[in-house]
Amino acid sequence: MTRIIDRRFDSKKKSAVNRQRFMRRFKQQIRRAVNDAIHERSIRDLDNGEQISIPSKDLNEPQFQQGRGGVWEQVYSGNDQFASGDLINRPMGGSGGRGQGKASNEGEGEDDFVFHLSREEFLDIFFDDLALPNLVRTQLARISDYKTQRAGFTSDGSPMNINIVRSMRGALGRRLALGSPFSARLRELQRELDEAVERFGEDSDEAKALREEVAKVRAKIEAIPFIDSFDLRYNNRIRVPKPSTQAVMFCVMDVSGSMDEEKKATAKRFFMLLYLFLNRTYEHIEVVFIRHHTVAKEVDEDEFFHSRESGGTVVSSALKMMHDIIAERYAGSSWNVYGAQASDGDNWDNDSPVCRDLLGSGILPFCQYFAYIEITPGEPQNLWREYEKLQGQHKNFAMQRIEEPADIYPVFRELFKKNLV
Repeated sequence: MTRIIDRRFDSKKKSAVNRQRFMRRFKQQIRRAVNDAIHERSIRDLDNGEQISIPSKDLNEPQFQQGRGGVWEQVYSGNDQFASGDLINRPMGGSGGRGQGKASNEGEGEDDFVFHLSREEFLDIFFDDLALPNLVRTQLARISDYKTQRAGFTSDGSPMNINIVRSMRGALGRRLALGSPFSARLRELQRELDEAVERFGEDSDEAKALREEVAKVRAKIEAIPFIDSFDLRYNNRIRVPKPSTQAVMFCVMDVSGSMDEEKKATAKRFFMLLYLFLNRTYEHIEVVFIRHHTVAKEVDEDEFFHSRESGGTVVSSALKMMHDIIAERYAGSSWNVYGAQASDGDNWDNDSPVCRDLLGSGILPFCQYFAYIEITPGEPQNLWREYEKLQGQHKNFAMQRIEEPADIYPVFRELFKKNLV
């Protein structure tokens, strides 16, 4: 067997290049592993890395070997157990290093290849099937708000930022500093002039000489510029990180019989994206999970996404619970309240008007922003039609429809544009 050894000299980042090549080659296996990890991952752990395991059979490399040469044919005897293309099972007994089965003196194998995805690599793959543009993908992971504040004065700047009081104060100080020696000399000459006039008279030669000297010193003092470019001072403003407050995000999901596992997975993807967005904006954020069918219940994240409890649909029960939780725990002005409701829109007809009234009068006045996401490939349902009546009345309310997973990020981008949040 021929072995090829790479002895080329390369930079210190040679392993990084090889890593990118490896990830491109096994992109499908890595994406499949990331998708499996998403279903088991907590929303709060979304932007961490991940241990990815790839089966060793997918890592087989092509090998070079000497051929037999020439033209030859070979006939094998048939069998009644295998057909062309079948995979032959490993010998029974040993488990090949996978930590399963009983000890045996037979069999061999290889462990799965395990490597760690960094935070950025994990988010890239997480956003990959959401059609997230690369530029926005980078910005979303680095959202920072800044504010401009005064930071003293600077000697250069725009004329519109000139500080007149500070500039005039500096000019006065400069004139006093430069004119101080001349002022002292002027006082001395004035004293000598008074003595000369008293001793020799007003028109004496000594008095005339001293008057000429006084005139020269006065001219030097007057020659000092009133204001110079060196005196100008401008207001200095710098950008500093904006102090973050705290926020709470309400995740409200319909788990009635019409919400299948695919719709729930789509809702989880949306909630993950929303949590990542808000976590980059606020230092402290809490998440409240509410699931409902005919009855609403506040649950933890694991039960929110994995509980199999189902039933009919009464959406107003979840909105009433959200209103009560806001009044009880998040009524202070220091909390920014966000809400996201995911449903297929199929609600009990008599309950939809109640939902509209409850949302419009009991929740939206206390929310920073509330988004309704209807996950259905069909026509808008009765809950959508009732919520449409609120759009023109409340600027902090928006609604969008998701028909397939590829719509998640475009819908998110439309819901959370810069001028809306």
